[in-house]
Amino acid sequence: MPTPVNVAVIYYSSTGTVSTIAEAVARDAENAGAQVRLRKAAELAPQAAIDSNPAWAEHARATAGIPEVSPDDMVWADAVIFGTPTRYGNVTAQLKQFLDTLGGLWQAGSLADKVYSGFTASSTAHGGQESTLLALYNTVYHFGGILVPPGYTDPSKFVDGNPYGTSHVSGQGDIPVAEQTLTAARVQTERVVKFTRAIKAGLAAEN
Repeated sequence: MPTPVNVAVIYYSSTGTVSTIAEAVARDAENAGAQVRLRKAAELAPQAAIDSNPAWAEHARATAGIPEVSPDDMVWADAVIFGTPTRYGNVTAQLKQFLDTLGGLWQAGSLADKVYSGFTASSTAHGGQESTLLALYNTVYHFGGILVPPGYTDPSKFVDGNPYGTSHVSGQGDIPVAEQTLTAARVQTERVVKFTRAIKAGLAAEN
């Protein structure tokens, strides 16, 4: 019987692109045999800012039923796949705020020896996608996590060209998440589940 694997998909999305990828990643993880929690980071922007952008306001309403992430989701998970839009080539404040609440778990060693990976989106090509993922992974190093990027391990990765994680160019919200991005997300997610299962089984055997 395969080793059970818990995967937390934790993301922030304002207008829906990263949310769409997160939902695909969650489905892919379930299809690969994992137990999955899909969680969103809490919104920090004032309501006036959200209401000023119809796409932002609509997405907030559409995803109101998705639970907000809590530290317990990190403890539960054997693997965590983070999703964030780019913000000046960096992680969004909303996701970073959650990460910054995890000091107690980090200090206790509760975030170590888990698998981590990430995905992102930006309005423009080369709009900080790679630097955003690299910035996100700095936190993983501090956790003592095991980073599992997609690399160029599948022909699809030579199409999207990002070995650091899945990424999507959304334009002004008018370029939908399509097959290229969904394939990249599936390849990355299956790789995360595969190695999480192997690492978890190996550690259990040692103990």
